[in-house]
Amino acid sequence: MKVLITGVTGFVGSHLADYVLENCRGVELFGLYRWRSRTENIEHSRQFFEMIECDLRDASSVRKVINKIRPDRIFHLAAQSFVPSSWNAPTESVVINVIGQINIFEAIREVGIDPWIQIACSSEEYGMVYSGEIPIKETNPLRPLSPYAVSKVGQDLLGYQYSMSYGLKVIRTRGFNHTGPRRGAVFVCSDFARQIVEIEKGLRKPVIMVGNLEAKRDFTDVRDMVHAYWLALEGNCVPGEVYNISSGKCWEIREVLEMLLEMTDAEIEIRQDKNRLRPSDVPILLGDNFKFRQATGWEPMIPFQKTLRDILEYWRCRIN
Repeated sequence: MKVLITGVTGFVGSHLADYVLENCRGVELFGLYRWRSRTENIEHSRQFFEMIECDLRDASSVRKVINKIRPDRIFHLAAQSFVPSSWNAPTESVVINVIGQINIFEAIREVGIDPWIQIACSSEEYGMVYSGEIPIKETNPLRPLSPYAVSKVGQDLLGYQYSMSYGLKVIRTRGFNHTGPRRGAVFVCSDFARQIVEIEKGLRKPVIMVGNLEAKRDFTDVRDMVHAYWLALEGNCVPGEVYNISSGKCWEIREVLEMLLEMTDAEIEIRQDKNRLRPSDVPILLGDNFKFRQATGWEPMIPFQKTLRDILEYWRCRIN
């Protein structure tokens, strides 16, 4: 079986590659990357699979890669995934996320193959969720509150459209917040952890800068998330359907910070940075994962406290 991961050098892509290499026999693994991609996330594993350079915005490049590999399964993880960046570069977010996916779908049709395709959609699509809509089901209205979220709605609905119109075996997964070792420093759990480690090592003043601490998020460990992605293409999910993947538990960002601070002996002051506040923010994201659990039997296994401790240790090893 040939498996293709787009965005293999990224946070989730690298963990999915680890999962496939460690747990899936008889798999020939391929990973797509852009020429300027940083590769530190896969330095430990890249010798075990084939890396192929490809810019998803270039339709001819995508078609050549799809024709060369002719994959049986595609995990489409490549994206502009940082919400604040989408405010500064909304066009780039839409082009990378929407046009890149269209190029993959069109290449599959032109080459004439019939793979299973998982597209990594996002809980950010739900956006403005009202109190009576918690926990959030897949049937909840989509009220996106950022250009990133709008781009993900586009990906999501294109997955539905191509499945209904052309019979592509697309599984739409709406992942709620996921984190863990290798998470980029701009994302909240990793950002807090990195600041704490820099304080521990005397590289910054004992002050941690924060944004909105009142937002509530449903966090899943990335290692549980990639297991879910693999199960999504095992044949028990229905093509064209959408599935929430979440832990089913919500944490206020303030609680996340407090848990991390309990894991250090450093005395640290908390200070809000107005530049870290978004023009509009989703107040709460808590997912109902029943549909996906019923289809696949998946359960999140890694406690959130372990996830946070692993992130701290990741930064303690990286920062000198």
